[in-house]
Formats: sequence, C-alpha cells, structure tokens
Amino acid sequence: MTLSLTRRDFIHRAKGVALATPFISLVGCGEDAAQGLLSFAGQTMGTTYSVKLAEAPSGLDREAAAQAFAGILETVNRQMSTYRPESELSRFNGAAAGAWLPVSADTRTVVAEALRVARLSGGAFDPTVGPAVDLWGFGAAGEGQEVPAPDQVAAAREAIGFAKVEVRNDPAQLAKQRNGVRLDLSGVAKGFAVDKLAAYLDTQGVTDYLVEVGGELRASGRGPEGRPWRIGIEKPTLAPGDLQRIVDLERGGLATSGNYRIFFEQDGRRYTHIVNPRSGRPVEHDLASATVVADSTMEADALSTSLLVLGPEAGMALAVEQDIAAVFVTGRSGAFSEMVSPAFERRFTA
Repeated sequence: MTLSLTRRDFIHRAKGVALATPFISLVGCGEDAAQGLLSFAGQTMGTTYSVKLAEAPSGLDREAAAQAFAGILETVNRQMSTYRPESELSRFNGAAAGAWLPVSADTRTVVAEALRVARLSGGAFDPTVGPAVDLWGFGAAGEGQEVPAPDQVAAAREAIGFAKVEVRNDPAQLAKQRNGVRLDLSGVAKGFAVDKLAAYLDTQGVTDYLVEVGGELRASGRGPEGRPWRIGIEKPTLAPGDLQRIVDLERGGLATSGNYRIFFEQDGRRYTHIVNPRSGRPVEHDLASATVVADSTMEADALSTSLLVLGPEAGMALAVEQDIAAVFVTGRSGAFSEMVSPAFERRFTA
C-alpha cells in the first residue's frame, strides 16, 4: 500500500501559529490583514512560499518587492532545479567525469554547504543520494514503489558518494570523479532560497519578518502584537494542526524533516522516503521527525535531514558534539516521545 501523498510540501494552520514542518500552508490574506501583517505568497520549486512583514518601512514599494521575491526564487530555480534541463545542476548531472563546469557563486555556495554537512554527518546527509531514492520509487525518476533486489541497491550505491564531487571557488566550478554521479540539492536549496529572500528584506530595511519556502522558515524581529514569531513544531501524525511544541523565534532559520507521511508498505513492513545514503535503503529506526534551529535556514535544512537519517541516538550525539539546537520526536501511531539537545534547551528555555 502506498500512502496517497506526493513529495510536495503542504501547510496547515493552527490557532495563529505557523507550522514549521515539511507540510505547512500559507496563512489566508484576510487573517494576516487582521493581524496587521503585510503578506506575499506564491508558488515556487514545486511548492509554495510566503513572506510576512510585521512592520514594513514607509517607503517599501509592495509591487517592486513582490517582483523581487519572484525574481530571486526564479534565479534559484534556474540554477539548482533538477526538473529544468537547462539549469546549472542539470548540466552538471549530464557532464562527463573530470570536466570542470562553470557555475554561479550561489550554486557553488549551496554545493559547498551540502558537502560540508555531508562530511560533518559522516555521510548521513549526501546530495548524491538520488539514485537510491529513485530506486525505491520516491524520486522524480522513480518507477513505482517496491522493494528492489539487493544487487540493484548495490548498483545504485556505486553512484552515491559526496566525496566524488569537487568544488572550486575562484572561478566557481564543479566536477565529478565518476560518471553517473549527480547532485540533488532539494535538501538545501529551499533553505538557501529562504535566506536569499531574507537577505533582500535586510537590504530594504525590513527588520520584522517571517519567510517560508515549502515549510523551511527564517524569522527576524517580532511578529503580531510585538511578540516573537510563534512557530509550531508539528506532532508526527496525519492530523492537521496537532502540535508537538511551540517555539518563539526572533532570529534564525528553522527546518523540520519527517518520515511519517511519505512511505509504502510491502509484506507488512513500512519503507519511508528518507533513504540512508550509506546503505542505499530507507531508514528503519523510530525517529519520526527532527527539527533544527540554526543561523541560516540552509544549514537548518541540511542538518535536520542529517539528524533524521542518523536516528535518535546517533543524531543526538552529533547534536551534542556540534552544539546543534534540535528537537527529536520518536515513536509511531500516536505514542511519541520528545528529546531536545542542550543547545536547544539553552536557546529556548533559559
């Protein structure tokens, strides 16, 4: 049985709290207006985005800002989309081994961050994992969801390995060491897009905002009623608006990775869409979601995936070692438990 959900991100709303999960939705314009928020919303990267301003500078041109947001997101798509054959990432994926491909500074930055987190996590996060994700039927090139044969998994793993990708800074270039290696930046590109939108707002003198792309968030300053932005971490159930905890966030990026909504079942076993790059198989532990708060949303995005792949014990060990502010929710079928890292405890309960 396959769960009837796609890989797109959806949002739900609960009591005025933005849900910080891979499945959250835009707040209605009427509700935002009632709270004194200036809102922008649209579609991008196969999902949605929203920008909420608690107090906009008097000289801010709303139409110009909307066009700037759309332009920033379109640029990221042109650079890093795997669905556009002309994108920088698609050209890299189609290039031969050993060929250095010129790319934008933005693409170089995102690939370098993906490789940094890959090294940090010991390969739990790996932007070359695509062949295994496709093999299990969860990727864009997947052909149905079923358990593959061991030799198929072994063949897919041959094309996986972040160490097979090289980056040059000046000029910005990428190369691969083996034919068949390809990059998928879906685990960091949305977070990077959030950071780019936030950077634009900073240049416009906006200090109080909440930016979101496909559930990845970045907050600055204060929200409605002069309070910090209230972010709800969703409980790992299929019930919209069922919150695990609420976080008051004044500055920083927040991202949640979960494995409880996209899966298939075969012979009584569940196989989730979160694939461990080191084994080429879906994770089997009981960590349902991992939420990370970091200085940038790009970093939070990659780290939340890393921790989810690692599982509760190894994930918490990495969070403690690297001082990562994280929330772990374990369990299934409504019996959930929560763990928070020391960095998270200091940041939000001190």
